[in-house]
Amino acid sequence: MSVPVPNHAPERVRSASVSPRTARHRTDIEGLRAVAALLIAVFHIWFGTVSGGVDVFLVLTGFLITGSLVRAMERDGRLAFGAFWSKLARRLFPAGAVVLAAVLVAAYLLLPRSRWTGIIADVQAAALYYGNWHLSLGSVDYMAENSAAGPVQHFWSLGVQGQFYLLWPVLITVVGLIAAACGLRVRTAALTAVGTVLAVSFGYSLWITATDPVWAYFDTGARLWELALGGVLALVIARVRLPRALRLVLGWAGLAALVLCGLVIGDALPYPGLASLWPTLAAVAVLLAGTGSEQPGRLTATRLLGSRPLVWLGARAYTLFLWHWPILVFYLEVTGLDRATLAGGLFVLGTAFVAAVLTTWLVDGSLTRLTRTLRAPSWSLAAGVLFVVPVLLAGLVWGQAIERDRQLRMELSSDPMSYPGAAVTLNPALAENLPALPVYPDTATVASDTLDQTRECNALTDATEVVSCEFGDPEAGFTLVLAGSSHARHWFQALRAITEQHDWRLVMMTKNACQFSADEQVYRGDPYTECTNWNADVMARIAETGPDAVFTTATRTTPGGGRDDEPGAPPERTPDGYVERWRELEELGVPVVAVRDTPRFGFNVAECVDREGARGCVEEQSFSMAERPPYEELADVPGNTRFLDLTDHLCGDGVCRGVIGNQLAYYDTNHFSHAFSRSLAVVLEPYLLESLPEAPAAETSLAEASGTLLGAAESAEPDAS
Repeated sequence: MSVPVPNHAPERVRSASVSPRTARHRTDIEGLRAVAALLIAVFHIWFGTVSGGVDVFLVLTGFLITGSLVRAMERDGRLAFGAFWSKLARRLFPAGAVVLAAVLVAAYLLLPRSRWTGIIADVQAAALYYGNWHLSLGSVDYMAENSAAGPVQHFWSLGVQGQFYLLWPVLITVVGLIAAACGLRVRTAALTAVGTVLAVSFGYSLWITATDPVWAYFDTGARLWELALGGVLALVIARVRLPRALRLVLGWAGLAALVLCGLVIGDALPYPGLASLWPTLAAVAVLLAGTGSEQPGRLTATRLLGSRPLVWLGARAYTLFLWHWPILVFYLEVTGLDRATLAGGLFVLGTAFVAAVLTTWLVDGSLTRLTRTLRAPSWSLAAGVLFVVPVLLAGLVWGQAIERDRQLRMELSSDPMSYPGAAVTLNPALAENLPALPVYPDTATVASDTLDQTRECNALTDATEVVSCEFGDPEAGFTLVLAGSSHARHWFQALRAITEQHDWRLVMMTKNACQFSADEQVYRGDPYTECTNWNADVMARIAETGPDAVFTTATRTTPGGGRDDEPGAPPERTPDGYVERWRELEELGVPVVAVRDTPRFGFNVAECVDREGARGCVEEQSFSMAERPPYEELADVPGNTRFLDLTDHLCGDGVCRGVIGNQLAYYDTNHFSHAFSRSLAVVLEPYLLESLPEAPAAETSLAEASGTLLGAAESAEPDAS
């Protein structure tokens, strides 16, 4: 999803397509750009898989830029860094900024409020050319798995290219200095350096793709070899002499391989890794087919790629690439579809084509004519930055407006009678007189606000060691350990309020997607060995410190009313590994408080509230939960284990609500918001105290101490078993 700069590169860069041994311009490169851009758009719109077009663009970028820089070094003995970067800024920034500005406007008009903060961050990262790292860091966050594709996600490849544009002139300059010092030809030294980058980056790409393919997809280091491959080709292609018949075969074979790449590879193989050799070598074959001083034959792929329609489209490939993805994302958002229909896809492609033509006319036509007389690098840089700065400022202003609204809702929520959250289930009179107010937390910031509460106290999926946080007096007379996955983690705020009230110590040991269980677990289809190691470490710490109790989950809910691994099985179960873990704790003399898992929704609750309002965001309890708690069917429950079931406070009459007591209960499909979790403290407290009779209790309960819901807690009858 990236393009080297079609008609958006300095004149010297464009001349890289002209062999030093011939004056013939390589118009087939423009045609190859057009094919790559069309493949990207078609496979994104109708197939949702890898097309190989991005890889072609990376090869072309390396080919053009390396050739241009090395020739400049050979000719002048130095590179004009300022001129190079400023011209790129003038030619790249305006078109990208126009698309990013349009995305901000469309996001405000068409996307739910809950996605605004993420869109602003994505646009800022894209505008500053670090979008690939922004996405890679987000992709390894398990808690972000449910995030929808962003309208500027495709800018990741421009980030890779932008970083290449910063690195490559420095590399070629160093190569030139070394060549001069050692009496070597610049081209020979450059070939050695670029070839080394190719080898090292390709080896790294193979390793990181096998280790973490999601990270590898966006990693500049794993993609740099594709640019270097184009660079090596640029440095040797002038010496290549291939028979005409072989060039004919290479051209058609390369073009056919490129067209078939998405159909054959799709999502079947880890990417980039070895699979990315397919489109990159296909591009190399097409470039080699275009060598030779004679005009290409009528039946050659080179002649086809150099035809006027493809050359014309190739000059607009950059803007077509920029527009197709956001238009597709907004089309799917408006229609509610997961994939474009044939007619819908044609509409997306046609709209992107029109937008690309207009943007190219605006940038390459109007802007270039206006700035053509401004030769100084500073003027070129200013022309490019002039477009980017307003986009960044717009995002900043919008973000500040969201923050002001967040603060306003926070102030409103300070009245527990207006925002009681879960406590509303304890007092029917309060529920009947609940005022109509905006939900709290704000849907635009609830996810980040919730995760930030415990981000430093939680192990990510790739971690093997325990990340532990302690709260309260280290010398407290009672220590409670919170252990388990994110469904244990989201009880933290409630437990923190309770342990503060009763002067206990709380120790948090949680890990994303990792149940506190003796079972061997699976994550994304692979054995979750990090979870196994983490579980062993947690048990070792518990054995060493001897806490007074462990709080964890008693069941696992599954969305959709069933399980993929066991068709026909109930949606909720108590795994054998849970019981085995409780038994191990019994041998250590540690009591267990196991809470029934929480319901799941078939939609993102925050987004639903933005679209449908609080009353419209409900889910059947049977969607993810059994009719009765599965642990009631167990015959061998260890004597140290007590069960808690707070489902009645989350679901009523078989229906679970996304907004309870004016509070947004869930920030995604199945995790409590930080505010709602804390409101659960007055609900959980009597159950927890009943389950831990040996724990010291304060003279007053949380409900009594608050003074606002006085007597409400007394109406809740503990049901610990």
